[in-house]
Amino acid sequence: MMSEPATPTDYTLTLREEFRHHLETFYAQLKLAPPYESVEKAIRGLTTSLHSLPPAERANLATDAAAKWQQFRQAFESSGLSKKHRGIIAGLARNRSDLNLPAEYDQFLSLYRS
Repeated sequence: MMSEPATPTDYTLTLREEFRHHLETFYAQLKLAPPYESVEKAIRGLTTSLHSLPPAERANLATDAAAKWQQFRQAFESSGLSKKHRGIIAGLARNRSDLNLPAEYDQFLSLYRS
């Protein structure tokens, strides 16, 4: 039996690439080297999480920014990224206005404030 080709309505690859871009932006704006193994672990975790969702829910993530960022945050946290560079990022996060990051990155930054 042939497997079906990926349909345009499967957003897993798009979401993975968007997440990777957000991680690169996050670390670049903080002027830190990304912890590559943990970044890859986060992307794998996001992929696993997305595959466990029904296709309609995956498709919804393309238009529901809050739900999408919740998935990104969960993958960020469960991969251990929030434990890397913890002291440095916690210090930077205290002066949020000094960071040149869009507000949605608070999903990541808030993990350093606890």
